[in-house]
Amino acid sequence: MANSNIQPHRPVVSHVLPDEKIVSVIKNLNTPLRNHEGESTLFKESTFLHQHAPADEEFTQCNPSNALLKVFMYDLPPEFHFGILGWHGDGKSVWPNIRAEVPHYPGGLHLQHSIDYWLTLDLLSSRFSDRSAPCSAVRVEDSREADVVFVPFFSSLSYNRHSKVNPPETVSTNELLQKKLVEFLTSQREWKRSGGRDHIIMAHHPNSMLDARMKLSPCMFVLSDFGRYFPHVANVEKDIIAPYKHLIKTFVNDSFGFDDRSILLYFQGGIHRKDGGSIRKQLFNLLKGEKSVHFAFGSLRENGTDEASRGMHSSKFCLNMAGDTPSSNRLFDAIASHCVPVIISDDIELPYEDVLDYSKFCIFVRAFDAIKKGFLMTLIRSVSREDWTQMWQRLKEVEGYFEFQYPSKKDDAVQMVWQAVARKVPAIQLKVHRSSRFSRFDVHR
Repeated sequence: MANSNIQPHRPVVSHVLPDEKIVSVIKNLNTPLRNHEGESTLFKESTFLHQHAPADEEFTQCNPSNALLKVFMYDLPPEFHFGILGWHGDGKSVWPNIRAEVPHYPGGLHLQHSIDYWLTLDLLSSRFSDRSAPCSAVRVEDSREADVVFVPFFSSLSYNRHSKVNPPETVSTNELLQKKLVEFLTSQREWKRSGGRDHIIMAHHPNSMLDARMKLSPCMFVLSDFGRYFPHVANVEKDIIAPYKHLIKTFVNDSFGFDDRSILLYFQGGIHRKDGGSIRKQLFNLLKGEKSVHFAFGSLRENGTDEASRGMHSSKFCLNMAGDTPSSNRLFDAIASHCVPVIISDDIELPYEDVLDYSKFCIFVRAFDAIKKGFLMTLIRSVSREDWTQMWQRLKEVEGYFEFQYPSKKDDAVQMVWQAVARKVPAIQLKVHRSSRFSRFDVHR
């Protein structure tokens, strides 16, 4: 068994618009996409979401027999999760008493990668007898009963807070935590039983888990995108793409229709980016001076969420371009604002896209086309009031799928991520079963 300072505790309970025929493509938004059997894609996605979410009357209590997913969660020491938030506890439990008080997660830009916090809270509360939240996932005591094993390491916050080396130390706290985590996991019977294939590790910030991701690559990562991963380490077949937590205020009771939104196209953010994000500077040069276009440098830290919220709530279309990696929180800010996203990121992967048709409420443009003079504005201006209104209405229907909150609600981001994990379980089980074909004979070697 590998040495480790961690002692296990007993558990408590592409759609892209073509180069030509712009107008005809936009008009086709009125027609539901069809699968190979001729069924409406929109019908398929709504059918899945209703069939796989527990019925309202089952929300009174979570239990393993009703849950979509049975989850075993390691009782890691607080330094891996709520301790990073400043919670220290009384030494009797590794978990805070969330019935009495839920530790606060830091605001600002840290919030966008806070998925590990919300999923952990949902699991901790899943066995509460008076829980009224939905029951996609429930925590189980015996790992042999579990579909997946959850690793509660707040890796994004660890990167944001502990990645700097503080002299006289020569290694950052973030790197030390990753090393301790690898030693702990690889020594556990749960890891050895599956080779780590059924383990869930959250690494939503693109720079989180940099030191451990190769060693833990058999597991299922929960990521924002694959921009900084080798394909054999993370890929769409085994891993989950999860939404950012939006920072813009949700547009509650939105009645701001087509004629009420005076800004045609909106973007405010960093313009000078690396890799695929270099397109931002090119588009800035193309679009500056265009009528009814707001394209400016700025950040939420500098300008505040109020100003950004007003801008996006007043806009018909919001640009979502690749940043340093293919994804950006602006997509989810746009969804919360009911501002039709215009996605220019050829390598982007989207949350729940196996059950959710983004072409019903987003416009996709190839980067190659977007930088052609006049292409983007011709496309945007060709969208009719009727077509835009359909996408706007759909945004209001799907916005809840991207909302992180505690307690969780039906089909919010927490439940949607658990459902996405559940859809991976058969493939995980296939890999585990195949790997164990000769295990009974190997013990005699």
